[in-house]
Amino acid sequence: MGRKEEIVQLQNLGVKVPSFFRCPISLDVMKSPVSLCTGITYDRSSIRRWLDSGNNTCPATMQPLPSTDLVPNLTLQRLINFWSASAAADTADLVPSHPAADLLRDLSSSPNSAPCLRRLADFLLDADNEDFDKNRLIASGSCATTLTSVVNENASKIEILEAGVRVLALILTAEFIEESNKKLVVSSLVSNLDSSVSSLLSLLKEGKNPDSRVDAARVLDSILTSFPDSRIPISEKPDLIPELIRLIGSTDEGIGKEKMDRSAIEAGLSCLVAISGVRRARALMVKKGVVAAAKKILTADVSMAPATAAEKALKLLEVASGLPEGRSAICESAEDFMGAILGRMMKVGRKGTEAAVMVLWSVCHLFRDQRAVEAVMAANGGVTKILLLMQSDCSPAVRHMSGDLLKDFRVNSKSCIAGYDTKTTHIMPF
Repeated sequence: MGRKEEIVQLQNLGVKVPSFFRCPISLDVMKSPVSLCTGITYDRSSIRRWLDSGNNTCPATMQPLPSTDLVPNLTLQRLINFWSASAAADTADLVPSHPAADLLRDLSSSPNSAPCLRRLADFLLDADNEDFDKNRLIASGSCATTLTSVVNENASKIEILEAGVRVLALILTAEFIEESNKKLVVSSLVSNLDSSVSSLLSLLKEGKNPDSRVDAARVLDSILTSFPDSRIPISEKPDLIPELIRLIGSTDEGIGKEKMDRSAIEAGLSCLVAISGVRRARALMVKKGVVAAAKKILTADVSMAPATAAEKALKLLEVASGLPEGRSAICESAEDFMGAILGRMMKVGRKGTEAAVMVLWSVCHLFRDQRAVEAVMAANGGVTKILLLMQSDCSPAVRHMSGDLLKDFRVNSKSCIAGYDTKTTHIMPF
């Protein structure tokens, strides 16, 4: 018996329902309670119909909604389910079995687990299934270990591997999954790190579709983020770095050309930035073409490579500029690189801006590559952007590096103001 049918039966039996379990719109017991920014909780299906009808107010308070995000109220969900189970036991011993319990049993016993994994993914994606039940399934002792075992034992069976990693990626990226349950899954993967990373690498190499490779990168990113100590052994995995560079769309010879994909760019960049903190991995990243891949992202359309992606790409260039091979790769195409960096420098977050200035300062000031200096001076408004950045609310380090760059470019007041379309008068820093 499903949860909805059970609650209906309880109501028909005359069981008293707590008022705060009822949706303010439908007045029925909530199946999937979600809260608006006003703090009022509704049943997901009811409030979704209200919003989809063009309404932009909270039904209970009639306040305008600055945001229509729906946040699962997991605490209330637990209370409703505990009440339902308790009331059912008191009336007719109606405590239901878990709606996806059979999936785990089939997953453990079936010789071909791909169909079971797909049904499990469908269960997690189905909005009609309660978030409480999804979390309860993952929190069960066998779920994380079963999924990890299936993935690690089928590294050579791409169909099963794709289905298993898809479920893992859904769990680790879904907003409705509690952080504690995500940690359970990641901990299970880390408990056999070598096998887990080998399976993910197999999918990065041989995945039949781009989505599968993105799923693998997302799972890998969750491991790197949750367990920083895993970064060194993961970075030392043969072929991993080239596959991540291929994922973000590198055209490095020997890796192959592929169409850029926004999801792949974000997932691959996150992994590469995490691995870039490992000293021994940096040289390999440069050797395998991370510099060219980063430039491609910086020059891509914003719809394909938004500010978050550009910020990570600039961070990778900052890492590369600390190595002779990286600076050489940047300065060999100085005009293209300096234009790409200057074009995104003011359009990313604070960390991205700092990374951009660090690259410019490294190649132009610290190592004084004349090709880079000339490229910045020749760029349309390039020097002016550095001056504007210096006079903005930037960090002391960025202000200091900007000052060094302006001195290197030997910009006089007249040439600077000529390229600055404003009546504001600036005091030069030297």
